[in-house]
Amino acid sequence: MTLRLSKRMQRVSLSANAAAKSQATALRDAGRDILDLTTGEPDFDTPEHIKQAAYAAIAAGATKYTPTPGVKALRVAVQCKLQRENRLDYPLESIVIANGAKQIIFNAFAATLDDGDEVLLPTPYWPTFADSVRFNGGEPVFIECGLAQGCKLTPQQLEQHIGERTRWLILNGPGNPSGAVYSAVESQALAEVLRRHPQVLILLDELYEHIRFDGQPAQSLLNVAPDLQPRCLLVGGVSKTYAMTGWRIGFGAGPQALTSAMAVVQSQSTSGASSVGQAAALAAFDGGLDFLPEQVAAYHLRRDLLVTALKVVNGLEVLEPQGGFFVFVRCEGLLGRYRPDGVRLNNDADVVAYLLDEGVAGVAGSAYGLSPWFRLSIATATDNVVEAGRRIAYACGQLRGEA
Repeated sequence: MTLRLSKRMQRVSLSANAAAKSQATALRDAGRDILDLTTGEPDFDTPEHIKQAAYAAIAAGATKYTPTPGVKALRVAVQCKLQRENRLDYPLESIVIANGAKQIIFNAFAATLDDGDEVLLPTPYWPTFADSVRFNGGEPVFIECGLAQGCKLTPQQLEQHIGERTRWLILNGPGNPSGAVYSAVESQALAEVLRRHPQVLILLDELYEHIRFDGQPAQSLLNVAPDLQPRCLLVGGVSKTYAMTGWRIGFGAGPQALTSAMAVVQSQSTSGASSVGQAAALAAFDGGLDFLPEQVAAYHLRRDLLVTALKVVNGLEVLEPQGGFFVFVRCEGLLGRYRPDGVRLNNDADVVAYLLDEGVAGVAGSAYGLSPWFRLSIATATDNVVEAGRRIAYACGQLRGEA
């Protein structure tokens, strides 16, 4: 018997990040010396007070089903966090909790997209955006935002791509994989365009909001354009700021009609998020950010070390990230060169494969809709970042102009 998969399933693919991570892990398990710079997972541990809150919840018997929109105490904590850290006010009914930010995004598209609806997606982009759109019947419309514009969408591009079927615009900042951060002026310019198109909803993915290298507090499009709040879904969570990737807690804040519909979608898939995970997230949001400056300083140092090492490498162009966990590198200058074994580098996948052979695991830029680039994570030990920069520089120096 041949299993017939749905057409919807055939429109999406396994996460390129997960595939690269699996390959690096398999090589390391086989005894290879591989520096894994594939995933955006903090190398710091979840703060102790958060773990203690989870232990206490288990001991108190908080191990039952939870309300689909989220435990009320956690939703209140998110409401207070948004007021305190983001200077944004939301009624409690406009806040919903899910099994990670991925589910928030998926639920939003499931609740709003009809077949053929379009979602504007600046490239480079996080791959889950495009496949979540496709899985829910929509069509991602890619808008290339290259090195010359700092991988950021311009108002002219936005205006040009809005059409009759445009349903959403996705904005991600600090960006994954680019690390790009929109300034207040840039955000205001995009808002001016959006005001002329009131049918367009806006998804603001701000998972990396506090991982910034300019010393500035988190800033959202809504801080400069509060009138757009009735059309925005703000997506956040605990995974990056609090090193809680495995706890799987994300939140969405948006129009009540939207968040209520998202809760309906979730009620038919996973129901409420983990009771213990929500207890831990409550402690995270209520416990302050005193631990964070030390971690951001570590990411900042790693950013500087890797950028400094790579920007002098012939054939590479480095976009210096303003936040987040990644350094995004343009490698067009390496294409057409030959590895020491005589194999020609034809695209960014070839470059990534070569670097993996030389002991550094990254992800090809094609996974993020922009080639020829590759992404490297700085969410790993500083010594690993330094050694990765050395290995990449050495590997590129071994390339030849002809076979």
